[in-house]
Parts: sequence; C-alpha cells; structure tokens
Amino acid sequence: QVQLQESGPGLVKPSQTLSLTCTVSGESITTNSYSWSWVRRPPGKGLEWIGHITPSGSTYYSPPLKSRTSISRATSKNQFTLQLDSVIPEDTAVYYCTRATFGVPDHFWGQGTQVTVSS
Repeated sequence: QVQLQESGPGLVKPSQTLSLTCTVSGESITTNSYSWSWVRRPPGKGLEWIGHITPSGSTYYSPPLKSRTSISRATSKNQFTLQLDSVIPEDTAVYYCTRATFGVPDHFWGQGTQVTVSS
C-alpha cells in the first residue's frame, strides 16, 4: 500500500521560505511509472497544482509559481521536498503531496498539512 506523509512547519513568516517534505512508503519514487507532485488548497478555494518531479528527477512547475518554487528529492530516504520562496499571505493553504500518473495527481495522497503565512 502506497502511503504519503507531509511534514514541515505550520507557520511561516512573510518573505521567508516554506519547506515541506513528503515521505513515501510502499513504492520507490524512482519507479518509472509515476511522478510525485505537490498541490495546495487555499481557504475557500479549489485545488491548485504546484508542480511535480519525475522518476528521472525532471521537474515541472505551475507557471504562476515557477519563479518561487523548487521541488527536489532524496532518493535514499524516498522523500521529495517542496520549497516555496518569498512567501506571502496568499500562500496560506493546506498542502498535499501526491503520486501522479502522467503528471496528474492520482488516488494516493498525503493527509495534507496546514501552512499559514503570517507575521
């Protein structure tokens, strides 16, 4: 059974960097069939795709967030990480890590972690 678990701080100050880690169990993140993605849901809004990393380590980002986003991985730990720079209050959201098929999040998601951007 594939399981994903997000971890990271729940409160980040404006202009700082948000960093979240997703730990995957039950499947290697280097398996050829799947990518691994980050999505978020701001309060009162729909899901927003942030980006994903492929088995080979290539990354793809949402254009509005691309200049501030970096997704990396630690294959020895079976983890992948989101970094979002220069955060603003509008980055407040529940952040999810997911498995992705052809870049589209499929049915394996973490439980989500609330991140609030506030001074």
